[in-house]
Amino acid sequence: MKTVLIALLSETRKGFMIAWSYKFNLLMSMLSLSVIFLGISFMLGNGQLNSSAMASTLLGYLIWFYAITAIENMSYQLRDEMQCGQLEQLYMSPAPPQLLLLGRAISTLIISTIQVMIMGGVMIAAFGIPIPMRLEGLPVFALTMGGLYGFGYALGGATLIFKQTGPLANMLTNALLFINGAILPVDRLPDWLQTLAKILPSTQGILVLRKVILDAQPLATVWADGSLILLVIHSAAFFAVGWFVYKWCESVAKRQGSLGQY
Repeated sequence: MKTVLIALLSETRKGFMIAWSYKFNLLMSMLSLSVIFLGISFMLGNGQLNSSAMASTLLGYLIWFYAITAIENMSYQLRDEMQCGQLEQLYMSPAPPQLLLLGRAISTLIISTIQVMIMGGVMIAAFGIPIPMRLEGLPVFALTMGGLYGFGYALGGATLIFKQTGPLANMLTNALLFINGAILPVDRLPDWLQTLAKILPSTQGILVLRKVILDAQPLATVWADGSLILLVIHSAAFFAVGWFVYKWCESVAKRQGSLGQY
């Protein structure tokens, strides 16, 4: 257990060191995401910025930003390990590879949170966007991230087999932005698209977060109406399926003898 914990912390530290080495990239990422958010807000407001309407959009947009890091990072990190010929070292560790990836995910989550605090704080202060800070949102956020990381494990497994999964990751994250309720409420979509949207890993999380943070509903209320229960089931299922898909893809890559090849 001690060895596994040390390996987990080491991978987390490694993630911080790599990110800090590319500080300019982090800065440009925040700037580009801020510009995109403002562009979306102008379009939704017909050329105007409505601070009240921007609150719901900003909350969904920030969750989408977390979704990018959760879904894309695992696959990109595995791809980079294969390109550098270091993936075999990952599998030589006494800790399971999934836990090592989780360590990197933790570092990514913390770095993303710092970016969100800076980017969101600037937007809230500059445009007077009314988003209250409510502690009730933390468990809802954690559950939402669990489902997203399950999605990330599944995409990471696909990377072990297909190596280049960047276009797939981009397609998934772009789909999340437009049909998971981050920008446009799900109930405004066609019926068939609403069904697809409700399957995605962040849709229910955004719905519950808006109830808890923007509508100031207590956790007991969202539990009683079933939306929080659905989020728990949804996120647990996504994480379990993602973990299983990763293990299955890993076994396929091992049988093919292509685990560390790129």
